[in-house]
This record gives sequence, structure tokens and C-alpha cells, in this order.
Amino acid sequence: MLVIIAISLPGLLVGQGLDPKGIAKPLASSWPTYNGDYSGRRFSKLSQINGVNVKNLTLAWSYDSRSTPIKATPLMVGGVVYFSGLDHAWAIDARTGRMLWQWQTKTRGGTHIGNRGMAMYGKWLFLVTPDDYLISLDATSGEERWRVEIADLKLDYFSTVAPIVIGNHILVSPSIESTDNRGYLEAYDPDTGKLQWRWYSTPDAGKPGSETWPNKEAREHGGGAIWIPGTYDPELNLYYFGTANPQPVMAGQGREGENLWTNSIIALNPDTGKMAWFYQTTPHDVHDWDSAETPVLFDLEINGQARKLVVQANRNGYIFVLDRSNGEHILTAPFAPNNWANGLDARGRPIPDRNKDPKPAGALVIPSEAGATNWFPPSLNPDTGYLYVRVTRSAAVFYLTDSSAKPEAWGGIDKAVWNGPSSIEAIECKTGKIAWDYPTGVGGVSGLLGTSGGLVFGGDGAGNALALDSTSGRALWHVSLNETMYNGPITYELESRQYLLVAAGAKLFAFTLPEQ
Repeated sequence: MLVIIAISLPGLLVGQGLDPKGIAKPLASSWPTYNGDYSGRRFSKLSQINGVNVKNLTLAWSYDSRSTPIKATPLMVGGVVYFSGLDHAWAIDARTGRMLWQWQTKTRGGTHIGNRGMAMYGKWLFLVTPDDYLISLDATSGEERWRVEIADLKLDYFSTVAPIVIGNHILVSPSIESTDNRGYLEAYDPDTGKLQWRWYSTPDAGKPGSETWPNKEAREHGGGAIWIPGTYDPELNLYYFGTANPQPVMAGQGREGENLWTNSIIALNPDTGKMAWFYQTTPHDVHDWDSAETPVLFDLEINGQARKLVVQANRNGYIFVLDRSNGEHILTAPFAPNNWANGLDARGRPIPDRNKDPKPAGALVIPSEAGATNWFPPSLNPDTGYLYVRVTRSAAVFYLTDSSAKPEAWGGIDKAVWNGPSSIEAIECKTGKIAWDYPTGVGGVSGLLGTSGGLVFGGDGAGNALALDSTSGRALWHVSLNETMYNGPITYELESRQYLLVAAGAKLFAFTLPEQ
């Protein structure tokens, strides 16, 4: 079940360990968790690489994992880069790209679409496998400490999410694609792997929200997977994450109602697993528009009052700004073409045009099932006040293929009729206005990274890594990697040198400025 390959590197401090409290600090020299820090901004204070010298970036090292495409965000702690793939994990010297160890497991099966990354607690690493295990590894050696099953593989659950560490909790969730299961979030003890609590994304009988489902059967098979790691406010002790679409995906006649808490932004106490508040972004979704995008935390003065806010660019084509202390709606604004809504309701939610629901004869809908954005991580620069988002443009005809009273699985299909250009878009968080939009061609799907050097890093649809000016969107640097970038780049500093680390295809590429 386990393969370990270790290489000893003299003078290298491997697995120095990570205090979870350090994740709450503004992101600087390390990258200790999926989004860098708890805010979800993917914004680094590092500024050695800036708009003037970014054109001088050179390749410091590269590493070929000889695996499937890397969809994970690497971690960098104590001079070591840790990253994961499908049934694999690696530790790499962050200075040279030399492998320290590799872990591999034999799979029982499960849907192998990607792994988003790892979490770290002390000297322990945590990752999930497609066959629904949460694994703990020793960060120094790569040896497996324990594994626990987090879902029933026989029910077609599979796992892709990057775990998140909050205090002494490892937060993790399985995934659902085309089966009518129930989504949930769990917390585990990092030392023992013991389950601490579980929160379901559809309510139990008699609980608030259960009235938004027609019956027990629909509610208990209602979907609401949790695909992407969330964000955390230590002062409020609230964890924020998005839930996915209800099931059946495109046939809604068997689940009349708003279908809470699917397609929602959730605020939850990580110590107890109790929900503090929710905000639904797409009531009764029939287009597979998950609220999976990262809910990003930021602070802003509104009408003379300091507010603690959260913003999400949603797959349905709208951004939502909420007060993260109580879920109060602040702003809703479109950021991409769409034709499925008839204005906003009193709570700022788009009002679905039911003429755009899937039909046996078809309904033309903008965007397609792929959405106006997806799981690709955004970035938020507190200096500019812009949220940087990967935008995709599309249209499709949605067909209802199962018109029975109790449809199952998808119950429909969408046929794309237009796949337009993608772009990197800067959205003003205070107003929702689009500040600039940089075209990246068809197929650009990478996540984004912002820095105090006035830069936004990402990728395009032609296999290039890019650096844009964070204020104007002007392109300042690009390099051809001949591979698709999926997750976002990271940046870190070692021995007074800033590095840019990009995953493309199955390879890692580390760039830095030439030594003076």
C-alpha cells in the first residue's frame, strides 16, 4: 500500500513544523495552507518581484512529478515544498527542486479527477484520496501515521478537497458528482484521526431549512457537496465555505423549493460544527452552478462604518458581498454575461427565470453548466480593493431528459453552443464595477496570486504563465510552459530571495530574479 523514497540533503531542515496560529498571520515568506492564509485572498506581502523587474524572472528549478496534472496548491514551510496528486504526495527542496521523499498508495477506486492539496499541523501533513481516505503523513519522512475513511465508496462518494487546519481540527469533506447523496463537512482530531463532528449540507427533519424540500427522500438525497476549502476569521471564530448544487442536478421537479443549504455560503463554528448563518446564491438551482468559489475575507468602510466582509464570485455570474459577522447582504453585481435571472429579490439573490430551466425541447442559457467561473482560486488585493477572478464565457442549450416525478442523477444535459474567451478580471469590491479585464484565450483556467509588488500572476489558455499590473491589468511578463495551469501560483521567500512557484501539467516551475 505504501512506497517511500527518501533522499538525504545535508544542511536542510526538513519538516520544521507549523503552528496553526501562524496561518492567521498575513501571508509573507511561507505558504502554510491552501490559500496561503485564512483570509482566502491569496495575496502575499512579498514585493521583491515587482512591476519594474518582473521581466527579469528566470527559471531557478523545475520538477517533473511524472504523474497526472497537478491541480493542488503546494505548501511551503521551513524550506520545503509539499504537494499532492492523485494517490501521491511529495516533499521538495524549495531552493533546488530536489526530491526529499515521495509517498504513494494503492487505490480502491473512486473518481480520479484531481487532488486540491494538503494541510499541515505541527510536523504532520494531511491529504485525501479519491477512494475516500483522510491520510496523515509525517512531514519529515513521508511515512504514513494513520488513515480514516471519511465516506462510503460504495455510495459513489469520492474525495478531492484540500483539508484545512483550524486549531486542533482537520476540516475535510467528500465529493458528489452524479449520484443523489448528501454532502457534508467533518472535523477530525489531527493526533488520532478521531471524528469530532459532522455537518450536513441539507437539514435534518424538523430543522430550519427542511421546509425548503418537498419530502424526506428529496432532502436526504439532496446533494450539496463541498468541493473547495473555506476561509476563517479567528476573531469571530467562524469558518466560511460554499456548498454545491442540489441533486438531481438538472431535473428539479422532484425537489420543489429553494433546497437549502445547497448553493449557499455557510458560516460555521469550527469547534462545534454549528451553523451561524447562511446565504443562498442560487435558489433551486437546475444548472449545476455550485457556490464552490472561495469566499474571500476583507474589511472595508461602508457609509462611515468599518465592516467585516466576505465576497464570492459565483459560478452563476454574480458576485456577492456580505457582512461576515451575520450574513447581511451588502452587494450583488454581475461580472459576466448571463441571461437566466429576472433581477434581484429583497435579499439580493438573483430571481431565476424559470423559462431558462432545462426543457425537453431545450432552453438557451448563459452561462453554460461550466459557469462564469468555477473552482479556480481568486485573489484579493487590499491595496487596490480589487477582487481578481478567472472569468469564463459560454452558452448552452439545457435539455430535460428525465421528466418523471422522481428523477435521478443528472436528469438532463447541456449542449454547449458557444465557448467564448476566458479572462482575468479585476472587480471593485465596494461597487461591483469591473476595473479591467485581460483576455487569456479559450481554455485559460488557472487560479490567481496577488502580491505587494503590484502584480497579479496567473496563466492563459496557451500554456503561458503571466504577470499583470494589479492596477491597470497591463501584461508585464509571460513565459511559455507548454502545459496547462490549473490551481493558482504561490510565492515564498528563502535566504532573502523571493520565488514564484507555478504548477503546470505534471511539473513544478520555480522562478526568481537573477542574483545581483
